Amino acid sequence: MNTDQRHPTFGEAFRFWLKLGLISFGGPTGQIAIMHAELVEKRRWIGEQRFLHALNYCMLLPGPEATQLATYVGWLLHRTWGGIVAGTLFVLPSAVLLWALSLIYVVSGNVKWVAAVFDGLKPAVLAIVAIAVLRLGRTALKNEAMWAIAALAFSGLFFFKLPFPILILSAAVLGLLGGKYWKGKFSTIAPQDRSGPAGSFSILSDTAAPPEHTKPSLARAFRVCLIGVAL
Repeated sequence: MNTDQRHPTFGEAFRFWLKLGLISFGGPTGQIAIMHAELVEKRRWIGEQRFLHALNYCMLLPGPEATQLATYVGWLLHRTWGGIVAGTLFVLPSAVLLWALSLIYVVSGNVKWVAAVFDGLKPAVLAIVAIAVLRLGRTALKNEAMWAIAALAFSGLFFFKLPFPILILSAAVLGLLGGKYWKGKFSTIAPQDRSGPAGSFSILSDTAAPPEHTKPSLARAFRVCLIGVAL
């Protein structure tokens, strides 16, 4: 942790996750882009590479990656209750909004002005997703090797309809080989983290030691597994 930035209080984090749950339009892509803009660039609560590493890991896990990413960052910042609050507020406010919008659409979807409002939302949401893809792409794709893998993955999905697991496995194998034989292109962690304005550092920077509560523990892993099974 860096002393350049003040660690957010639990109340500050609570308000942020509530806000995120209310404005997280654009599906997972838009949600992840909003988190990147707020957590990495604006508030500097987490470093660039640490955020992307967590995102890559959440992509591999079953379930909604954006929710998992929010829960993980909340846990990094404020331990178990931080993760619970982040995950809960990420889902519940948007679920209420979804219910309200769905009710309006079902009840009044045939009314011309209501239909016009929803038609107007379509290009706006599409723009949100497109900007999110471009922002994340510029952040994650550091060189021509990364861009080439992204292009191959897109071609495999769009033109050849390859199953998603095959693409993920292939990308992992390429990353493994690249990290071993072409480290200059696949080891992209910077020597120091400057995610925000010049001279500023993130609270959970890329090069800082992990928080104490995140260090592996067999006892904690066993306890978490027991609680998960019970739930």
